[in-house]
Amino acid sequence: MKQRTWRAGKLAALAAGLVAVSVVAFAACGGDDSKDKTPTKAPSGTTPAASASPTKAAATTVDYSSLSGSVVIDGSSTVGPIAEAAAEEFGKASKVKVSVGISGTGGGFEKFCKGETDISDASRPVKTSEKDACTAAGIEFIELKIGTDGLTVVANPGNTWATCLTWSQMRKIFDEGSAVNNWNQVDPSFPDQALKIYSPGADSGTFDFFTEEINGKVDKFRNDAGVTFSEDDNVLVQGVQRDKGAIGYFGYAYYAENESKLKAIQVDKDQDAKATPVATDKRKGCIGPSDKTVLDNSYSLSRPLFMYVSKKSLTGKPQVKGFLQFVLTNPDLVSEVGYVRIPDAEYTAGLSKLNAN
Repeated sequence: MKQRTWRAGKLAALAAGLVAVSVVAFAACGGDDSKDKTPTKAPSGTTPAASASPTKAAATTVDYSSLSGSVVIDGSSTVGPIAEAAAEEFGKASKVKVSVGISGTGGGFEKFCKGETDISDASRPVKTSEKDACTAAGIEFIELKIGTDGLTVVANPGNTWATCLTWSQMRKIFDEGSAVNNWNQVDPSFPDQALKIYSPGADSGTFDFFTEEINGKVDKFRNDAGVTFSEDDNVLVQGVQRDKGAIGYFGYAYYAENESKLKAIQVDKDQDAKATPVATDKRKGCIGPSDKTVLDNSYSLSRPLFMYVSKKSLTGKPQVKGFLQFVLTNPDLVSEVGYVRIPDAEYTAGLSKLNAN
């Protein structure tokens, strides 16, 4: 996976609170609209998981330079870098002000279902309880899949022993009621080293996904003095960097941004995992996140990334529809911030959803 080299420090800026991107207009051009915008180009050495940006014809139907107003986005800290990068590029072609907040997937849906935001970023599908809250408030929405993440389990670079952990070992560490506080309790071959956990908080879609996958139930997680929770992924990154015995987890982009300061641990969905064992399960064995393993789902902590848009905003604010069209027709942004592009057909399907409203 590759990351945008020009984005150094952007993740930290996101975590500091709200990122507002004020947009400078380009003069509207006639004729071929593809000349109005500089196409997104993958970094040198990138091997995209899919071909070049899909449905360019769809993109050319939008005169971005005529768009103005605002777009308000909040939600997942994992999806936040995609939204922020898209906002920055979109800002070169319109007069729109896009703000991107990161209150977590759950926190984002709370605001979204109160009508406070136009778009809600999510690193998991919307929950039934969140759908019900939106319905009660008269908020209808559309789900758009925008990419795939390989949730990354990380350790301090000084950790030379844990190169791969099975789901059973991770459950031993993270499960509700666990009293494991030393690495030699995880595996007797590991050294006598105090173990400290850094985890996203309960409002995070990353937390929901991880707890359900590893511990078998959403929110089923230990809560003791050995755990530091934060909705700010940079706090988690810094904690793991400081502590030799630390372990944590978050979206791949945050690992990629700090690759020289962290160690990614491969994971093995062993036969003792909570999920029903399958003899031919391609996710068994020590596998780390990469474009290939995330897209083909052989990496066992692969997960889809979403943007949810209010139908009211979609039909009442042309700039919201324009922004999402821009996201779906420039999927290289997804890989450039450190995630994996989905196949072109899925972006095309998302555009069809937008154009039907």
